[in-house]
Amino acid sequence: MIGKGVVFTEKLKVAYQDVSIPTPLDDEIMIDIEHSWISNGTESSFLRGERTDGETPFRDGDPLPFPQVAGYQKVGTITSLGKDVQGFTIGDQVFATISKVNDLFYSTGGHVSPAVTHESQVWKLPAEVDPIAYSGLVLTQVGYNCGMAPPVNAGDYAIVIGDGMVGQWAAQTLLHRGAQVIVLGRHNDRLDLLPEGIQKANVKSSSIQEAVKDVTDKFSIIVDTVGSLATVTELISLAQHGCHLVSAGFLGEDGKIDIQMLRSKNATLYCPSGWSQDAMDATLQGITEGWLQTTSLITHRFPVQQAKEAWDLILDPKQAKLGVILDWI
Repeated sequence: MIGKGVVFTEKLKVAYQDVSIPTPLDDEIMIDIEHSWISNGTESSFLRGERTDGETPFRDGDPLPFPQVAGYQKVGTITSLGKDVQGFTIGDQVFATISKVNDLFYSTGGHVSPAVTHESQVWKLPAEVDPIAYSGLVLTQVGYNCGMAPPVNAGDYAIVIGDGMVGQWAAQTLLHRGAQVIVLGRHNDRLDLLPEGIQKANVKSSSIQEAVKDVTDKFSIIVDTVGSLATVTELISLAQHGCHLVSAGFLGEDGKIDIQMLRSKNATLYCPSGWSQDAMDATLQGITEGWLQTTSLITHRFPVQQAKEAWDLILDPKQAKLGVILDWI
């Protein structure tokens, strides 16, 4: 079967093109996609040839992972079901993670339609909701996991490094749990999207120490969503004894943590990665309840046929952007 996909054909090259899709198996679901949400950081890293899989940095001698269908998250409508699939009906609106493709570097990808997906990687959406709110569910869940990892007592101070989507959702989750949250970012347009009740500081115009001076020795939680060991190291020195560090940013070859530094603060390290059934269920519920806000972070939408233009925007550091959606219908 021939479908359409957003394909990274080679380093820094993007095309919307025909792709070969296998026939669904008995435990698989076929979905016509309506919207897919680009994961700016992870997908950009693949497009630049910086990694060979989700957590493995590219090293000299490794094959570059092209061509590949990018991404891992989208929403759409079920058009057919394998005979062993239970709990779904043709016509259901659903979220799906990775789906199957043929003859590419990886046998799975995200931005593809129709999407042939194992039933374990499909979530039914609540009735009468706007499906676009759930189209970044995996990435939203990464932020949720960051915010859920450390213990939180009401009033605890938490510092989130990064004003991107994972940072936004980590901050929202910590706020929901009762923490007092400060986000350190570098983009005023993104910081302005934070919900009421979250403090913010642009560290391009102030130092880290200046940004957290009012809570030095008071904050107990640090969440790094960008992969900045320098910022983490500085914040550890200013944090409470017995603090908690959540590391979710991609560090490539530089991901070496000083255990002795953590020990000197009696610090606990958390390293959330990937997705799980329970966390996805809880994240979906958080979006439905409204305390996890997603649509407010969508800054750009492109017809999927203009996927190259979407990536031109994402790769241009001078252009303001955050949530970028590909519309398939």
